[in-house]
Amino acid sequence: MSSAKFYNTFSFLYPIIDLFIGNHKKLLAQHINDLPGNSLLEIGVGNGSHLNLYRNKKITAIDTSTAMLNAAQNRNPNTECLVMDGGNLTFSDNIFDSAVLCHVLAVTDNPDRMLSEAYRVVTNRGYIIILNHFTPDNILGYVDRILSPVSKLLKLRSVFKQQDLDLSKLTMVKEINIGRFSYFKLLILQKP
Repeated sequence: MSSAKFYNTFSFLYPIIDLFIGNHKKLLAQHINDLPGNSLLEIGVGNGSHLNLYRNKKITAIDTSTAMLNAAQNRNPNTECLVMDGGNLTFSDNIFDSAVLCHVLAVTDNPDRMLSEAYRVVTNRGYIIILNHFTPDNILGYVDRILSPVSKLLKLRSVFKQQDLDLSKLTMVKEINIGRFSYFKLLILQKP
């Protein structure tokens, strides 16, 4: 089953998932609201439950799932919602002040390709903001490895390490550990 078909089928479950990661999205929005610039690309927007938390931003949201985009559009009628693959963006270069990848890198087949595309469409001195789980070197790392076969069925990568991402072209502005054991992180990166 393709990723788009999977998320179209199970989009009704996302309000439950938001119960677990809703506070992460509030923290994400707080930091994004403090960043300069107003044009923002949200890659893999999901159901858009957090978009209303952004202030003074012109939001373009993309996803491969039409069911998710419909939910995002219904919640946020002023957001431009487009069906698009984050690993193959159809936007011109250097047009967004920020690009947000919220809990999406571990569910894409090629996270570095998605990051490369985000880098391409963000302006010079613009920001790429990542919110994701990252497998730590503690007990949760063992849990991630044990759950790996099941997570593949759910179209996600349970074992996902920050050091496996190519962030070499970006400057780390801020790295914020979220929750116990630093399992989730908010990374604010800037394009030179």
